[in-house]
Amino acid sequence: MPLHHHRHHHAAAADDVLPYHRSAVADDEAKPRRPYSTFASPRAPSSVSASSHRLLLLLSVACLLVAAASLAFAFSARAHASHLQPPPAAAAVATTAVAFRCGRAEDSLRSFLASSRNYSEEGREKVLAVVGVHTEIGSAARRAALRATWFPPKPEGIVSLEHGTGLSFRFVVGQTKDKGKMADLQKEVDMYHDFLFIDAEEDTKPPQKMLAFFKAAYDMFDADFYVKADDAIYLRPDRLAALLAKDRPHYRTYIGCMKKGPVVSDPNMKWYEGSWELLGNEYFSHASGLLYALSSEVVGSLAAAKNDSLRMFDYEDVTVGSWMLAMNVKHEDNRAMCDSACTPTSIAVWDSKKCSNSCNPAEIVKALHNTTVCSKSPTLPPEVEDE
Repeated sequence: MPLHHHRHHHAAAADDVLPYHRSAVADDEAKPRRPYSTFASPRAPSSVSASSHRLLLLLSVACLLVAAASLAFAFSARAHASHLQPPPAAAAVATTAVAFRCGRAEDSLRSFLASSRNYSEEGREKVLAVVGVHTEIGSAARRAALRATWFPPKPEGIVSLEHGTGLSFRFVVGQTKDKGKMADLQKEVDMYHDFLFIDAEEDTKPPQKMLAFFKAAYDMFDADFYVKADDAIYLRPDRLAALLAKDRPHYRTYIGCMKKGPVVSDPNMKWYEGSWELLGNEYFSHASGLLYALSSEVVGSLAAAKNDSLRMFDYEDVTVGSWMLAMNVKHEDNRAMCDSACTPTSIAVWDSKKCSNSCNPAEIVKALHNTTVCSKSPTLPPEVEDE
């Protein structure tokens, strides 16, 4: 959204707009004047009664007083209007405060950059991909672990990574009416400025929150891809950028770790699907919810759709997969996006089978980062670079 810096031009001086008036009373009195009367003859004698002279003099003085009062009021009103007009800098700050909002959605990083320096980005920010790391308000420990490993901990680090890879990272979070939770979150926002607030409540079902993310991200960023990431994964941003930067013949692309599985129809079992009768016995191929990417044309169609016009299943990854079936996209299966251990080519690491219940994601991410193969290996192995 463009930032407009308005210059406020004051109106012309009062003497340029007020009707001309004679300011010297003595000039008028120095010249002989005849009282205006419809009954006076052009040849009437010059002698007039003293009372008539006094009356005319009083009328002249009254008119001059009215003119002077009008002039004083005009100057006063103009000075008051000038006082109410904010200077250009203040107007720019006021514009900045809402420059990166779409409804209730807000990009806290761009708002911070715009208010703290000469940030002149116009319209939707152009990037290779915007990566939304989805998190909960109470998951501060996970966010701290990511900032201590692969997620840039400062605004300038996020900007630097964006310039180097084309990827713009944000923590994506909903909102809540709990004032205590929002106050705690605001402290974190004020410290790191790395959040994208979406137009959805914290307790909204995941598929609806995901749609809110796509709408907000598409409104604020002109990206080739829109990426959903989980706050429990260990990610290599450089390898993700290399994957997304490849030339593809398909404009509608859906990239992730594709999977299938049985549809659970028993409400007493884990992963029960309330709309199981619409799906049959087995799920269609869809990407794991830990990390996947949708191309711009796909997200543009989702952003334009009405919220109640899309089918919502119980689980976000299944729901997005169903949208992809309806939109005739190219499914691109990439196992490096869901490795269970770090390798020379892994993009995202998370052992979902081992850590489905009892693992501490924050500690696992830190431990992975301390291994050379996870954090210090080159973007591509030598044999791949030579090809």
